Amino acid sequence: MVTVGCTVRADCAAGHLSLTPTDVVSRNETGVSRTGNTPMSATITTTPDREVNVAQYSPVTMGAAGLALISYYDATNGDLKISHCSDAVCTSTTRTTVQSEDNVGQFTSVTISAGGLALISYYDVTHGDLKVAHCSDTACSSATRTTVDEVGNVGQHSSMTTGTDGLALISYYDVTNGNLKVAHCSNTACTAATLTHLDGAAHNIGASSSMMRGADDRGFISYYDVTNGDLKVAHCSNRACTAATLTTVDSAGNVGQYNSVTIGADSLALISYYDETNSDLKVVHCSDIACTSATRSTVDQVGNVGQYSSVTIGVDGLALISYYDETNGDLKVAHCSDVACTSAIRSTVDQVGNVGQYSSVTVGADGLGLISYYDKTNGDLKISHCSDLTCTSA
Repeated sequence: MVTVGCTVRADCAAGHLSLTPTDVVSRNETGVSRTGNTPMSATITTTPDREVNVAQYSPVTMGAAGLALISYYDATNGDLKISHCSDAVCTSTTRTTVQSEDNVGQFTSVTISAGGLALISYYDVTHGDLKVAHCSDTACSSATRTTVDEVGNVGQHSSMTTGTDGLALISYYDVTNGNLKVAHCSNTACTAATLTHLDGAAHNIGASSSMMRGADDRGFISYYDVTNGDLKVAHCSNRACTAATLTTVDSAGNVGQYNSVTIGADSLALISYYDETNSDLKVVHCSDIACTSATRSTVDQVGNVGQYSSVTIGVDGLALISYYDETNGDLKVAHCSDVACTSAIRSTVDQVGNVGQYSSVTVGADGLGLISYYDKTNGDLKISHCSDLTCTSA
């Protein structure tokens, strides 16, 4: 049975969700001007890269010694870049261009491989390939690059995780065939991989994928069914994910874009995603490991919200979701009140200009949320460090 939380705005105001003030805004070409003021809930610690138009596709992960790594796309130069934080709050970073040949770096994802070094998946626009870069040191000052898949136009919407075997599993979109594909790396650097078409033989499916390792050490993928406008999941049947159990978890309207999956304290998957029909941020909480059934909740429905969502589990065992408020041009977070996220406390993290696209959230060594995102007004990569577990304190 599906349950939906806070489906009526009056219900939200009655206390099912903690609301933040809504500002009146007007847009112009340079960003957003507003009346009203929403308290900030995090310290915007740094702008690691101020080159013109960078930080589209900017996932963050925790690397060695509890320092964050952010891979991202430099749209001006068509480069893949990485920023390595110098401290837990990321007040400064070391930047490296991982690849500058050709137009590369869109749809990037980063994980930590066996040995503690970063592995980055990304799309080679010039050749239409899926590529990976295996960093040679903690800061990724150099890397070994490999083309993983070059059959057709492949590699968009990549997402990657590492299993207990120390090998990466990558989900991505095959544009040529309209399929969801996976690559299981054969070694730590992913210089070879097993490739599998997982879903989409009948129609266009597999965009906006997000990958995690489940409690059973098998891959778990959330993704968007473009043809039907549905959110789907794939639970891998083996480590290499050569087969999977496929389930549609939400088909009410056009849903499933900008999805992100994590594994909760209850060992079950929790997925944040965008409901385009209603312009809402929603979550799905799986009822079993394969997610053959699930409960759905609406987390935020104030304005047009929920694009570019990212979800992680905090040290309190509850989810923290970063996402974009398109109405106000803000970066927002929702801290779930229970493991299924049937209710949440929401806060505005950054409202200076038009900010919050391509957000990615992780938990730092200090146990607090760290969010990387795109400042559209200035074309910059930005980082916000939460001031408390719920990311609500000024």
